[in-house]
Amino acid sequence: MSEVWNNITSAQPAVSVRVVVATGVVALALIAWRPVWRHTRQVVTIAHEGAHGLVALVVGRKLAGIRLHSDTSGVTVSRGRPTGPGMIAVLLAGYPGPALFGLAAAFALSRGYAVALLWGLLLALVILLLQIRNLFGLWSVVAFGAVVFAVSWWGSPSVQSAFAHLLTWFLLLSAPRAVLELQHSRRGGGGRSSDADQLRRLTGVPALLWVGAFGVVTLACLALGVIWSGLLPS
Repeated sequence: MSEVWNNITSAQPAVSVRVVVATGVVALALIAWRPVWRHTRQVVTIAHEGAHGLVALVVGRKLAGIRLHSDTSGVTVSRGRPTGPGMIAVLLAGYPGPALFGLAAAFALSRGYAVALLWGLLLALVILLLQIRNLFGLWSVVAFGAVVFAVSWWGSPSVQSAFAHLLTWFLLLSAPRAVLELQHSRRGGGGRSSDADQLRRLTGVPALLWVGAFGVVTLACLALGVIWSGLLPS
């Protein structure tokens, strides 16, 4: 345990550009290949609903539970005023959430804290697990947490760093795709209860503008994450 704690609190040597590029390519394949994306997208849903829940607590709402579904959709229920800045903030958090988490992870990696990143993620998953209210959601978080724990506990330093980069790339790259899927669903007549449409009802601002705002934030996080990764000069 003392060795684990030392690894968490110590910065690891920077990985090579080859590792950064390779993990980015793997992450892109996990997102672009549709048969795999059906399963890996659940990680995005976990981050999406986790962002809703985190902001709900920050703005003073009472978190009533989170559900994750097999179609990679999810719902976060919080109690409080159904309108107002607090509810708007909660709705705003979902789609940018994975990108912002990815950006925070990129910052940690730029400082060499790959192991701390993995253990921090594991702690966040344990906290999230306490709010899950359905069996599939429970299984999803436990399965993802088991993978993170296995790498954190048994993986070599090089494996831990590579896995941390893979997760970071995945969050940064998958967030814009989720926004595109949101708009595609809306154009097809679905998604009328989406975050963007709920924001339209609360604010009067067209849902398309909210979708655009989600897209701008996720792309900005991706661009900054690429700079912090060391692929481009800062």
